[in-house]
Amino acid sequence: MAASMNKVFLMGNLTRDPELRYVPSGSAVVNFSVAVNRTYKDNAGERKEDTSFLRVVVWGKMAEICGEYLTKGRQVLVEGRLKSRTWETPEGQKRNAVDVVATSVQFLGSRDKNQQSQRDGGFDSVPKTARPEQRENSLNGVESIDVGAESGGESDQAPF
Repeated sequence: MAASMNKVFLMGNLTRDPELRYVPSGSAVVNFSVAVNRTYKDNAGERKEDTSFLRVVVWGKMAEICGEYLTKGRQVLVEGRLKSRTWETPEGQKRNAVDVVATSVQFLGSRDKNQQSQRDGGFDSVPKTARPEQRENSLNGVESIDVGAESGGESDQAPF
């Protein structure tokens, strides 16, 4: 059997706020898109920029954290794997897409002004409505979490 590997690292900015959902089994799943820029010189020596927009899927506890703390424009470093999916539109057309299923998400850069002001005003990284055990296990300033062990694995149910 030939060896293979499916691993991807992306660093870019969120193009929109994350969308947090819960599948019927109760697992949290969040989707967001990341814009990744590439700068290169063309044959004429002119500097060009190319932007790719990639959809990221995060499961479990990290999905809840991403859904609560990430916002449009925030820079992230995503580690994960590629997963292809197919579906049929209501009109009967077949569609294909490739998503990044994250195993690790690191929040990079600075928070936006609204998030920073909440933190400066006594915001303790967990909503005040959270259960006591959630508050005790809050992020407390941690900017990255490895979701491989926490997510409980990927559900067979589609997150979209």
